[in-house]
Amino acid sequence: MAAETETPAPRKVLTPSALNRLVRELIEGALPMVWIEGEISNFVRAASGHWYFSLKDAAAEVRCAMFARENARLAFKPGNGARVLARARVSLYEARGSFQLIVERIEDAGEGALRRAFEELKARLQTEGLFDDSRKRPLPAFPRRIGVVTSASGAAIRDVLSVARRRFALTEMEVLPVLVQGAEAPAQIATMLRKAARSGRYDVLLLTRGGGSLEDLAAFNDEGVARAIAASAVPVVSAVGHEVDFSISDFAADLRAPTPSAAAELILPDREALEDALSHLQTRLWNTWHRCSQDAMQRLDHLAARLNSQRPRQRLAAGREKMQALRERLLRADAVMHERATARLGQLRMRLWSRHPGTRLPQLAQCDHELRRRLVAASERDLERRRQRLAGLARALSAVSPLDVLKRGYAILFDDAGNVVRLAGTTRPGTRLRARLTDGELPLRVEPAPEP
Repeated sequence: MAAETETPAPRKVLTPSALNRLVRELIEGALPMVWIEGEISNFVRAASGHWYFSLKDAAAEVRCAMFARENARLAFKPGNGARVLARARVSLYEARGSFQLIVERIEDAGEGALRRAFEELKARLQTEGLFDDSRKRPLPAFPRRIGVVTSASGAAIRDVLSVARRRFALTEMEVLPVLVQGAEAPAQIATMLRKAARSGRYDVLLLTRGGGSLEDLAAFNDEGVARAIAASAVPVVSAVGHEVDFSISDFAADLRAPTPSAAAELILPDREALEDALSHLQTRLWNTWHRCSQDAMQRLDHLAARLNSQRPRQRLAAGREKMQALRERLLRADAVMHERATARLGQLRMRLWSRHPGTRLPQLAQCDHELRRRLVAASERDLERRRQRLAGLARALSAVSPLDVLKRGYAILFDDAGNVVRLAGTTRPGTRLRARLTDGELPLRVEPAPEP
């Protein structure tokens, strides 16, 4: 029986580029982003803006590349011999098959340790809720006094005071001097914050200093400072370093400002904006008053027209004539009544005399006196009734008289021709007028309106 021949398995042949691509994919898929610390050597800045260098220690080195997009954001400029901490992605350069790191971030090795401590403290305090927005308090719109916790000789306080004088000089600014750098600075800052908050003198506290490295700003990344800010009964604004700098105090404060000058802008109201708002309100007030005065003048003109249409002067003259006629009728009636009463008294006297011819003269005189008394009393009662009716008519006539209004403090203006002045616009400066009051007239002269 013949032996079976084995068919050889097909060989998989790779090209160098395919092999390198496969190795790169395996490396990048298997290894996470790493932090690596070492000394820079063979540093080259390419014309494209990319950086190429090696990171080495005493036993080995590894090639690194940092592209222009990433290195343009760095404030730290590395060079040969610098010890750095790099955050990088492990990869393979396919064209040469060389192992390399693609660096995304690079820091000074000493600053890197500070950065790690910063991130650890930030994460711990954030977990405690020290940075929660729910505990942030709004700033007062018009602070009366601001306490500035900073170095008395630094550039930050000069910037703050310059903006304060320009923006809103009514707010008092008090410098609360502390060290802002060095080993003693955190304790001084925390103590000053607690003391200022307990004093009750300030509406806002501003914690600030100028820019610097992460090591320079270490005092503002202190846990004691952060807890003093959080415990303050007064709102705290943190403005530490430049716009790109962030500190623990920024997260703990009620408001973070990118620079000391920007902090003053955020805390203080804008004087020019307030002046514009007041000017706008003044204009609205003037327009409203002018509109209301015009409406009142129109209503007054309408009432004057209604009053004229009812002809009060004619009605008053007619009332006077009627009252005079009633007075004359009353006088005539009184005379007639007196004549009739006298005649009636004579008749009664004659009748009494004729019926009682023997009546003595004193008795007749007494009877005549009694009759006269009764006649006069009846006549006075009738006259009083007529007087009361006349007084009622006089009161009704006075109620509709426009002159009666003068007794309540009003006046009527007349020009030289005796015409009533109803509108201010019909007179010019220098015009002479007469004001009719309840007890006489006053001469007047129109003065020009004062300048607004």
